[in-house]
Amino acid sequence: MKAFGTLLVFLFVSFSVNAQEFKFEKEIIDYGKIAKGDNGERIFVFTNIGDKPLIIKNIQSSCGCTVPKKPEKPIMPGEKGEIKVSYDTKRLGGFSKSITIFSNAKSPRKVIKIKGYVNKGVSLVKQKSLVSDS
Repeated sequence: MKAFGTLLVFLFVSFSVNAQEFKFEKEIIDYGKIAKGDNGERIFVFTNIGDKPLIIKNIQSSCGCTVPKKPEKPIMPGEKGEIKVSYDTKRLGGFSKSITIFSNAKSPRKVIKIKGYVNKGVSLVKQKSLVSDS
């Protein structure tokens, strides 16, 4: 009976710790075509749709060229949070990188992605601004 009680307490604690969920506005951010040296920072926005504070424990990227920054404080139920990701835009060519988030959510591991193409020319955004400034 004592073992059953211990198991019950363990399951209850496990459930209460994992009663959080979060939903991203976008799980993939497409940089599109950008010029070498352009701003490589993007922000993933998410909402805690659970009933407990969401704690992002750790974030890992699939490459040293991608640097994620996690929220330092817990995200309360119903609140939005941000994960900033910086990609090194000095690397030419196509890229597709994964960012793995470890948290206290029901699914403790979540993968989000960035992708795009860095070319050595001027990006379309810069070309448009140069045309409109004339």
